[in-house]
Amino acid sequence: MASEISSSQTTTASAQTVINQSSHGLPNPPPTQPEWEAFDPARLCWMRLPRMAPNDYFVFSDKESLGVGTELLICGKDVLAHVIYRYSLLTNTWSTGMQMNAPRCLFAKASLGEITIFAGGCDSQGKILSSAELYNSETGTWRTLRSMNKSRKMCSGVFMDGKFYVIGVIGGADSKLLTCAEEYDLTTETWTEIPNMSPVRPNLRNDIPATSEASPLLAVVNNQLYTADYAEMLVRKYEKHNKAWVTIGGLPENVASIHGWGLAFRACGDRLIVVGGPRVMSQGFIEVHSWVPREGPPEWNLLGQKQSGIFVYNCSVMGCRTDGIWQVHENNT
Repeated sequence: MASEISSSQTTTASAQTVINQSSHGLPNPPPTQPEWEAFDPARLCWMRLPRMAPNDYFVFSDKESLGVGTELLICGKDVLAHVIYRYSLLTNTWSTGMQMNAPRCLFAKASLGEITIFAGGCDSQGKILSSAELYNSETGTWRTLRSMNKSRKMCSGVFMDGKFYVIGVIGGADSKLLTCAEEYDLTTETWTEIPNMSPVRPNLRNDIPATSEASPLLAVVNNQLYTADYAEMLVRKYEKHNKAWVTIGGLPENVASIHGWGLAFRACGDRLIVVGGPRVMSQGFIEVHSWVPREGPPEWNLLGQKQSGIFVYNCSVMGCRTDGIWQVHENNT
C-alpha cells in the first residue's frame, strides 16, 4: 500500500475515537488499545490500520482527527501535555513526538493539499484562544499565523475558494454564542470577520446549552459550503451571493447522534459523505452514505455498513491514490 500513496486524490478517514464520558455523556466504555479501521468506497471493502501504541490516558482524553496530505493526525492529551499521534500512509506506521506551537483542543481545522490550519480552541488551562498556526506535512514544520479577530472554541474550519474559514461557535471570556465567522486569506495573511455565517444552531430552538453540542457539521464540495442540522435531520447550503443558508433536503434516515456527536459530515472529492448509523437495543451499525450534489434534494447512496456497538467520534479526509473513503473506527476486540 505504501508505494501507491500520493496526495493527488481523496479518501476519507473517520474514526470512533474515545470522548470523555463525563463531558459528553456517552454510554460505552472505551477500549484500552485503540484499533482503527478504514472503508474504501471504490472497492466497498473494510481495511484495518496497525494498532497505536497503548496509552490509557490518551485513549480516555478528548481527541480531534484530521487528514493532511498522506498523514492522519490524532490530537489528544497525555498525562502532562497535549500530544499528537501521526499515521503515515507511506510507511503504514504510527509515530508521536511533534507538537503545535500553541497546543490546543476544541479548535477549528481543515486541510488543503499538504497544509492544514488550526485556529482557536482552548489551551490546557481552558482559556479560549484566538491564535492560529499552519502545519506543512511535507516539511513537518509548524508556523504561527496572525491571530483571529475573536477568540473562539468548538468551532469548525473549511477551505473554500482558496481561503480558510473558521465558523462558530463559542467565544470570549463569557463563552458567548458567536454567529459570525472569520476568513483567512493565505495571500495577504489577514483575517476578515463575516457576520451571520454560522448556520442556525439547534440550541436556539430548545434548552440544550451550546457547550453540549458538537461543533458545526460542515463540508465543502466544489467550493460550495454545506451543513448538516442534526436536530431537524436536514442539509443546508450557504448561498454566497445573499449570505444566507437555505434548506435543500434531508440527511439519511436513521442516522443517530447525541446533540450532533456521533454524526460525521464531510466532503470526499465531488461528493458529500455522512458516516453514522442507527442504534437499536444497545447495538448499532456504522454506515457510510454518499451523495453527489446536484439540482434537487439529496439522494443518499448506502456504500457500506458494519455492525458496531461503539460511537463514531471523528472523521477526516485523506489523500490516497486509491480512490476511496477511509471509514476508521476503534474496535473493542
